[in-house]
Amino acid sequence: MTEIEKTLNDHNVRPTAMRILIYKYMADRDAAIALTDIENAFAKADRTTLYRTLKTFEEKNVVHHIDDGTGISKYALCEEGCNCEIEQDLHLHFHCTNCDETVCLTEQKIPHINLPDGYLAEDVNLVVTGICEKCSSNLL
Repeated sequence: MTEIEKTLNDHNVRPTAMRILIYKYMADRDAAIALTDIENAFAKADRTTLYRTLKTFEEKNVVHHIDDGTGISKYALCEEGCNCEIEQDLHLHFHCTNCDETVCLTEQKIPHINLPDGYLAEDVNLVVTGICEKCSSNLL
């Protein structure tokens, strides 16, 4: 059993050939991936299969969804041990306005926010925008 198959099994996701390919594609990238990126990479695959794979990955905490303010949903693989809970696993995301990439800054945790009584958080997303390390080094 490969490492990818083990990871998928650990998340109760059946490791089909397409799921393994999509996971590998995402793991080989340094930035979050839009559905259109996956569709372009797997042009001969059924779009519904690709979409359902991402939704399954999201439901089983294999990936997390990122709304980076661009209007395009992006997805990134969760770190080992992540369960995408608001109370424990929140981290910053950075969107580069130069190269348009969005990356997880998993070492930069979002502190717990105490909401007033009666408010129930369903999602928390903090995106910092600016120029990434790769692009800023090209500016010097």
